[in-house]
Amino acid sequence: MQFGEQIRTIRKENGLTQEQFAVKLDVTRQAVSNWENERNLPDIEMLIRISRTFNVSLDRLILGEDRENEMNNMTEKLIEDGSETRRARMNLVSTVIGGVLMLLGFMCFLIKALSVEYIDAQGILHENFFLIPVGFLLLFAGFLVILISGIAYLVERHKKK
Repeated sequence: MQFGEQIRTIRKENGLTQEQFAVKLDVTRQAVSNWENERNLPDIEMLIRISRTFNVSLDRLILGEDRENEMNNMTEKLIEDGSETRRARMNLVSTVIGGVLMLLGFMCFLIKALSVEYIDAQGILHENFFLIPVGFLLLFAGFLVILISGIAYLVERHKKK
């Protein structure tokens, strides 16, 4: 049984109109109508509110009556929402990592610019020359991480359309 049919059944079992059902859940009548007609689905907080208000198990709301044979649209939505959340978190983490790498690269250049070069009594030059290639490497790595995560985001977004 699809989610819209479940909402309609729950509403009718309790002898409520769409307006009365909406008032109990503190939503609009249009929201209830959209749920029943499969135009829109509620978020997880609303599912919990429906479950508590009408004494219906979350299993019934999420998985539907016929749990073994098919996934209903609410189950599919929750799985998709979880995947999107994981992807968004992964994009954020990779962007932060890329930014930190680039910041470290700039810090290497700054340290190199502010460090003092000198020749000691034996005629040996003391210089932090290694900071330049390390800085470039960190900048490149940071840029690459951000670029790859951006491309992955665009590819995933293109797949959705």
